[in-house]
Amino acid sequence: MLRLEREFWARGLTRVAGLDEVGVGPLAGPLVAAAVSVRGINDSKKLSPQTRERLAEEIRRCAVATAIGVVSVEEVDRLNVYHAALEGMRRALSALPVAAEQLLVDARHIPGVDIPQMAIVKGDARSYSIAAASIIAKVARDAMMRELDALYPQYGFARHMGYGTRAHLEALERYGPSPLHRRSFVVVCQPRLPGL
Repeated sequence: MLRLEREFWARGLTRVAGLDEVGVGPLAGPLVAAAVSVRGINDSKKLSPQTRERLAEEIRRCAVATAIGVVSVEEVDRLNVYHAALEGMRRALSALPVAAEQLLVDARHIPGVDIPQMAIVKGDARSYSIAAASIIAKVARDAMMRELDALYPQYGFARHMGYGTRAHLEALERYGPSPLHRRSFVVVCQPRLPGL
């Protein structure tokens, strides 16, 4: 999984950063992106929460630099999830304590960034640094959702992390949207039809 990074390192570019985001699909909560610059990780969605937590600690310890970028629910509603994801990546990139020389981005090109970048489809399965960013972002967002669960326990955010599970949709129907729900998502603000 380091093939792409090694190609850039061989050209003398030692600060290669991978970028990825999590939280595009949930009905509630922030969108979180991460940037990781590294010196066998896989897609964070395929790992157990315990494995993600352990790997996130190892990544933070071994990486040249890590950073996250958080986009609030209000910003997701205002920008839309696609542009919110790009904004999260820009924020993560600007928060890196060591500037990157080359970016590997999961399936996107980030406008307004002067650093050379390569968009890689299924990048979290093909690039170590993108996979590392995916893990860092997922662990950070899950921690946020567990904290937010204490404020709104009736929705079960700690169990489904804001995704549209049956239990979440039933809670939405029963209690209506909370301030953490994305009002731009149709399923949040429209009543469900019987049987759906």
